[in-house]
Amino acid sequence: MKLNLLVIVGVATFLNLSAQRTPVLSQIDLPHSYYFRELYLPQLTSGPSSVTWSPDGKDLVFSMAGSLWRQAIGTETAQQLTDGDGYDYQPDWSPDGKQIIFVRYNGSSNELMLLDIANQNTLALTYNKAVNLEPRWSPDGKQIAFISTNKSGHFLLYKAIINDNKLGEMVCLTPDRKSTVKRYYYSAFDHAINPTWSRDGKEILFVSNREIIHGTGDIVSIKTEGGEPSTIHHEETSWQTRPDMSPDGTRIVYSSYQGRSWHQLWLLPSKGGYPIQLTYGEYDNSAPRWSPDGKQIAFISNRNGNTSIWVLDAFDGAQKKLETTNPKYIRPYRKILILVQDEMGKALPSRISLTDSNGKFYAPKNALIQADDAIFQGQKFETHYFFYDKLFEVNVPEGKLTITASHGPAFEIAKVELDGSANQEPNIVTIKRLMLPQDSVSWWSGDVHVHMNYGGAYKNTPVNLISQARAEDLNFVYNLIVNKEQRIINQSFFSPLPDPASTNEVMLLYGQEFHTSYWGHLGLLGLNDHLILPDYSGYQQTAVQSLFPNNNFITDRAHEQNALVGYVHPFDPSDLHPEQSAALTSELPVEAALRKVDYYEVIGFADFKASAEVWYHLLNCGIRLSAAAGTDAMANYASLRGPVGLNRVYVKGQGPLDQALFQKNLKAGKSFVTNGPMLGFTVENVGPGDSLIINSKSQKLSYSGFVRSAIPVDHVEVIWNGAVVATHSLKGPGKTFDIKGTINTKGPGWLLLRAWSDGAHRDLIDLYAYASTNPVYVTVPGKSVKSKVAGQFFIKWLNRMESLTNANTSFRTEEERKIILGDIRKAKAIYEDCVKNSTIK
Repeated sequence: MKLNLLVIVGVATFLNLSAQRTPVLSQIDLPHSYYFRELYLPQLTSGPSSVTWSPDGKDLVFSMAGSLWRQAIGTETAQQLTDGDGYDYQPDWSPDGKQIIFVRYNGSSNELMLLDIANQNTLALTYNKAVNLEPRWSPDGKQIAFISTNKSGHFLLYKAIINDNKLGEMVCLTPDRKSTVKRYYYSAFDHAINPTWSRDGKEILFVSNREIIHGTGDIVSIKTEGGEPSTIHHEETSWQTRPDMSPDGTRIVYSSYQGRSWHQLWLLPSKGGYPIQLTYGEYDNSAPRWSPDGKQIAFISNRNGNTSIWVLDAFDGAQKKLETTNPKYIRPYRKILILVQDEMGKALPSRISLTDSNGKFYAPKNALIQADDAIFQGQKFETHYFFYDKLFEVNVPEGKLTITASHGPAFEIAKVELDGSANQEPNIVTIKRLMLPQDSVSWWSGDVHVHMNYGGAYKNTPVNLISQARAEDLNFVYNLIVNKEQRIINQSFFSPLPDPASTNEVMLLYGQEFHTSYWGHLGLLGLNDHLILPDYSGYQQTAVQSLFPNNNFITDRAHEQNALVGYVHPFDPSDLHPEQSAALTSELPVEAALRKVDYYEVIGFADFKASAEVWYHLLNCGIRLSAAAGTDAMANYASLRGPVGLNRVYVKGQGPLDQALFQKNLKAGKSFVTNGPMLGFTVENVGPGDSLIINSKSQKLSYSGFVRSAIPVDHVEVIWNGAVVATHSLKGPGKTFDIKGTINTKGPGWLLLRAWSDGAHRDLIDLYAYASTNPVYVTVPGKSVKSKVAGQFFIKWLNRMESLTNANTSFRTEEERKIILGDIRKAKAIYEDCVKNSTIK
């Protein structure tokens, strides 16, 4: 099969996968589909996620574990108020004390709901199948303000009258408006979020990014009868500002990171002015709500890792945690015990999902609940899970339950059905190891792209991150320190040495992701002295607006610190097909040609076959670039691209964990990459990363290999210089393959083994199963691998980069432009030589 046919198959597969796995609440129309999901949409957490006061100030109502709960201040008993067929969030108590409005997530939309406190009846206010969020009562209790994507797909501010428990006509106060500024992480259309009312009910305050390039916007106000918003406070924000007006109307409390790493509470005069900080700490305090008397502020904090409610004295700063030790459920619940173990009966750290017959999820108290960022076809809700390493207890409703447990790719996935009967004995779940060939080499597994904290619901720690890795059978974790908006979270953790929390099983290391979305993101592993700051370039209207330093400059600085440099989360089919995108400006072809890149995330937050296509072209230009894998997991998110270790590289190694040897073999390509299938491959007994010398004549080479997978695979293929030269399959998808064969080759070139599936699989939290070895290089003395097709592919790429660099007006000096153009020209000469002196077809 020719390389271009591989490409067509890849695109067709991608389109098929789009129907199988859809983003959570895909009706939201934003160009960057990721950050808002965690930072703005309510998420399922075992701790509270939002809070509201009773009108008399004696009680709090909050969302927790997918339900609403009521608890009196000064007590530890919480009464469950809702237990419906969805997950309930964002309550707001009516001024007359009779009703609570809230949001219910049903798996396909977020609808506004109304709870009658007296009779506990719940009814729906909206049926529009949109994403309706953040409902807030007006001071007179006759209207609500809320955010909705109704009809537009964008977050817009609405108001509506509530009469006789029905929602009156929805009036949009911020009609769709396309901004004149170019944004990266945000829609070209302006949004409105975080509404709250002025105390006289004549205005609604909210956060708007109208004509704002970076962040979610300013705190603004708008008259309830409509008009143009007026700015109260200008600041770069990140989805979680959530202003709330004091009862006397003089002050606004809101959440801000103000150039720091974590959100804290701030006070601002209601008409604008200079803000002052109200709370401090290396954790997030957010979602503040004034008490009715204006003396206290309730808010959500993740200071202990999970979320919790705290109440702050607004005049002396004293804080007290709301403890919930005695939950009272609406319907019968029971306590069950669960133990996940290996075949020897030893407790096994694992990733666990526990659901009832309706697909709703349950977890132990205080477990950090995390979730897939997409819904698999046929699921009602996205897959939720938690990590545990010993016997645990969980409260569940009566009825049948399903437990799914896993421990990384080298183990089977266990599923156990519980019949719902009360049982004081532990429910045992046994996970079996895959039967790998006895002569397979020893491996260390590593995820080279993880973010311990990145603005998510939780506060992650090295100890917890290592626990997550142990549950995934992962040996090396690279926490890449990087900016999120102005913040560079966890920069204080940076060290050239492994984190002190590292164990004999898991080594936690600190690296950096250098952020320039123009040239492509870089992973820097093993910096031995300092982080490279600023951490980004090419950010409009900032002091680092220039496209210099470019990635070539950064790779040199990183190599001076003996670091490895890699390109991370590389490409999607839309970058390459039907032809190279006009927006494709990744500098990968430059650094690769100049031998500045040490690894490349073939498996990561991108499409694997599209990323592999570019990799194959590089290999066909004689560039020995090793495949690596990184999940890009935001490990403190409740809804994440993950979990940690979802995408990993298995590097040749055994004995005590050794960072230097891991990085050496990673760069040498003595490894394979996977999100599920385990691989082995040799050619004439030569393994990945090594070379086999042959003569210039056609020669028959024997190969052997294996595939073992907990997830069925559809294709097992041997690739020679980018084309499939041998396929191995069973009748239908298989999990176990032992392969042998011979191929006729005329070197030079390279061979690798890959396994993949046509579609997504419910038990794999990724696009589709994919694994690849690094190449076995077939060399011929005096000849180099050079491809005319590959050379032309990158010349077109570099010509576009050269033209755009010449046209760019952001450079501080012409010298900066000349340096970049010089790098492009050097790289182009190498690809022109591939075209001129091609040795392979």
